[in-house]
Amino acid sequence: MKRFLFVSAENDALHACKAGGMGDVVRDVPREISNRGDEAAIVVPAYNRLHKDGERISALEVSLRGQAYTLELYEVAPKKTFPGLKHYVLHHPEIEAGDIAHLYHHDPEEPFYNDFIKYAIFCAGVAEAIRTQAFGRLDVVHLHDWHSSLLLALREFHPDFSDLKSLRFVYSIHNLAIQGIRPFDDNYAALNNWFPQVDWPQDRLRDPRYTDCINLMAVGIRFADAVHTVSPSYREDIMKPSNPPEFIGGEGLEDDLKQADSDGRLFGILNGCNYANIRAAERGTLYYNTIRALFGWLQEESKKYKADFLAHTGEKVLPLLKKPPKMVCSSVARLTEQKFYFFRNNPERFKALLARLEAVDGIFMLLGTGAPEYEELFRRMSYEHPNFIFTNGQSEDLIDSIYLETDLYVMPSLFEPCGISQMLSMRNGNPVLAHATGGLNDTIRHQETGFLFRGATYEATLDSLDAVFGEVLEIFFNDKERWALIREKAAAERFTWAKSLDSYYAELYEG
Repeated sequence: MKRFLFVSAENDALHACKAGGMGDVVRDVPREISNRGDEAAIVVPAYNRLHKDGERISALEVSLRGQAYTLELYEVAPKKTFPGLKHYVLHHPEIEAGDIAHLYHHDPEEPFYNDFIKYAIFCAGVAEAIRTQAFGRLDVVHLHDWHSSLLLALREFHPDFSDLKSLRFVYSIHNLAIQGIRPFDDNYAALNNWFPQVDWPQDRLRDPRYTDCINLMAVGIRFADAVHTVSPSYREDIMKPSNPPEFIGGEGLEDDLKQADSDGRLFGILNGCNYANIRAAERGTLYYNTIRALFGWLQEESKKYKADFLAHTGEKVLPLLKKPPKMVCSSVARLTEQKFYFFRNNPERFKALLARLEAVDGIFMLLGTGAPEYEELFRRMSYEHPNFIFTNGQSEDLIDSIYLETDLYVMPSLFEPCGISQMLSMRNGNPVLAHATGGLNDTIRHQETGFLFRGATYEATLDSLDAVFGEVLEIFFNDKERWALIREKAAAERFTWAKSLDSYYAELYEG
C-alpha cells in the first residue's frame, strides 16, 4: 500500500477552501487514490478559521526569524468521507486569511508579500510534521503550485530536513504565471529573514530576471523528482517563450522547464473531471438561484459597498422569471487577466457580442469576483447592456445552475493550463466556446463537442472569436438537429480521474 501526502493552498474537500481549479484537483485525486486501496493525507493552511471545529493532533516547533514558532496540526472533517483519506490543517495566527476567497492576499504594491509570509510558515510546519511522522509513514509527497514549493528548498538545503530526501516529491504546476517571487534579503517577507540559519545557494534559487529574488515556482521545477503540468498541450506551450498577447508560454521559466524535460522529469497529464458525487442543481431554478444569491450577498457586510449594483442586477433578473431568454451564454471564473483579457483589452468586441445576442433575445451571464479593474469594467457594462447579467459574488447553488442551464459556455482564456469549467459544462451536455490554448485545446473538438477560436496574431484571434460566435448562433437557431448532436457528443465525453491516475501512478509516483 502506498501512502501519499498532498500539500496545497486549497482543498475543495473542505468547506470554504477553494479559489480555483487547484482545489478541485486536491479534492479529487486523493479520492481516486482511495478507490485504488491506497491512503493519503491532505494538508492545507488553516487560514485562522478552518481549524476551529477540528481535532488537535500535535504541536510542531520550528525556528523562523531566529525565533521559536509553534504551529498546531488539526485533523478536520471533510464534506464527504472516503476510506484511507485524512484531512489536516496547520494553524498559526500569522497564517491569515486573505481577501481573495478568504485564502490569498491581493498585494498590488508588493506582490506576494503577505502570501509569502503565511506559506513560509506553513511549509516549515509541514516539513516538521513530515520529519516527526505526524502524518505517519509516507512514500510520496505531492506539492501544488508555488505555495508549497518551499518544501523542496527546505528538503534540499535546510539541515533539519535532510531526512525528507528519502521521499519522492512530485510538483504540479496549475498556473505558471503566478510564481511567488520575493527578495532574498532586506525585506520582512524575504527568504533570509525567515530562515536566517540556512546557507542558501542563491544561484540555484534565483529568478532568471530578478536576480536578487527567489522564484518559488522555479524552485518547484528545479528540485522536484517529477514535474507535472495539468494538460499535455500546456506542457508543450510552457517550454516556449511567451510573446504576449499572441502567446503565453514559459513566462521566463522555459529554460528550467526544458531542463526538466531533458532530465525526463516533465510530464503533461490532463486533469480529470468528477462524474460522481455531484451536487445536482434542479433544472428551472437558474433565475431563482440568482435572486437568492443576490439577497444573500446584500446581507454580507463585505458587499455593502456594492449594494446598489446587486439591487440593479436583481431588477434585471426578475423579468426573466416570467419571460426567459431564447439563448443563455455564460462564464464562471475568477476575474483576472488570464480569463478575460480579450474582453477588458477590447471591450468593443464584447459589446458587439452582446449586441448580437440581444438581437436574438439572448443573454450573457457572468459570475465571479477578482481584480478590481475587471469587476469595475463588468459592473459598468452591466449598467449599459440590459442582456448582460453580472453576478459579482460566489454561490455554489448558482454556479451549479449556470452549468446545468447554459446553452453556450464561454471561455475566452488568454491561456489555460487545463480548465475544469469546460468539462463541467460538457458534462451537462452544454457546448463550450473557447480559445484553443492549453487544456481547452485538449478537451474540445471544434464543431463536434464545442467550438474553438484561434489566430496567429492577436487581432486574428479576436476576428476568429467573432466568426466562430457567428457559427454558434447559426447552428443554434437554424440547425437544431446539428446542435442536438453537438450537445450529445459533449455530454458523452469523459475525462475521468481513473484514466488520469493511471498516468499519475506510472509517470509521477513511481521513482
